[in-house]
Amino acid sequence: MIYLQLFYTFFKIGLFGFGGGYGMLSLIQFEVVGRYHWLSVQEFADIVAISQATPGPIGINSATFVGFSVAGVAGSLLATFAVVLPSFLLMFLLIKIFSRYRDNVYIKSILYVMQYVVIGLIASAAVMLINEETFGKNFADIFSWAILVFSFVAMKYFKMSPITLIVVGGVVGWLFM
Repeated sequence: MIYLQLFYTFFKIGLFGFGGGYGMLSLIQFEVVGRYHWLSVQEFADIVAISQATPGPIGINSATFVGFSVAGVAGSLLATFAVVLPSFLLMFLLIKIFSRYRDNVYIKSILYVMQYVVIGLIASAAVMLINEETFGKNFADIFSWAILVFSFVAMKYFKMSPITLIVVGGVVGWLFM
């Protein structure tokens, strides 16, 4: 039964997770933490951090780690397969449709609006992770917010690599432990 729920959940996330992995995070959190209670908010936040730090798309990595947490190796394989299957199937269909109707005003309009929906999903995932349960009682301290602002400024204005920021964050966390 758990394998069927896992497949259905991640197939649905893969099907409706527009905007890639970051857009999927709010859907994954809703299903995994909210609906099925397979993980706590803290466990989910840890999986997001690990998924971000490991190579590959964050949505697929998250599915793999959630699947493993819920049902071991078989669960990780199943969740990963389920989350990529809709994209794989839809790509064949969309390539045929898009190549035929790429100049259609309705198709252009749909894609234009969807980009803003994706931004909303990404922002929603970020906001849902900012809470005391995720960061502990010190989530409002100035040091934590300074790291957040530094990371944003370093990426946006100094074009610092996310890999560099992850490594620097790990070193700083290790030094202040």
